[in-house]
Amino acid sequence: MVERLGHLSYEERVSLFAKENLHRMSERQLNLYDRLINEPSNDWDIYYWATEAKPTPAAFESDVMAMLREFTKNKNREQRLRQPDLEYLFEPPR
Repeated sequence: MVERLGHLSYEERVSLFAKENLHRMSERQLNLYDRLINEPSNDWDIYYWATEAKPTPAAFESDVMAMLREFTKNKNREQRLRQPDLEYLFEPPR
């Protein structure tokens, strides 16, 4: 996916969101997240929904989508310059 003028790409955004949030999600939320990242046929749709450039279809509107939108706003102005290393997947739950 092409990065647009300083904006995080879809993959970077979703992988950083996953690192920060997967460990605290319920099984229901994990299923919603899995559906969100696997069912839409176009990754750009998720990017536009997360950045609120386009409305999220009712089928994908959920608390997980709301979490992704909030994460995307980056209210704390964190530096998010690259995808995280995958070692976090093997760390014990916090």
